[in-house]
Order: sequence, then structure tokens, then C-alpha cells
Amino acid sequence: MGGGYSNRTRATQFNPTGMVRKYVNFQKKRVYVPELKKTVTLTLSARAWKTIAKHGAHSVLKKAGII
Repeated sequence: MGGGYSNRTRATQFNPTGMVRKYVNFQKKRVYVPELKKTVTLTLSARAWKTIAKHGAHSVLKKAGII
């Protein structure tokens, strides 16, 4: 086989951060808030979506300052 770079070199030399980039798992979701009788469209991370499922949309969005 021909020469080249190892995967370790490629991960650091050609990437300005020096490591593999990791991105947040964003999801676009429509959330119905019964207290407001409205549907709100949000771009949420998967972690935020789980938090809303656990604590309820109104309390989480109010704490975040969205509503």
C-alpha cells in the first residue's frame, strides 16, 4: 500500500481544534403548551427534549425565559 497519514495524524493535523468535532444533536420540534393553549416551534437538543418530557413544557420554557 502507499504511504499516507495515520488516522491519528489526520484527526489532529488537518483539524484546527486538534480533535474530532462533535456536534449537538439538534431536533426541530413543535411543542404544545396547554397553559397557553398554543403550539411553539423550538430547535432543541435531545437532552432538552428529554427535560421537557420529564418536567413539562410550561415550567421548562418559563425557566429558560422563552415564554
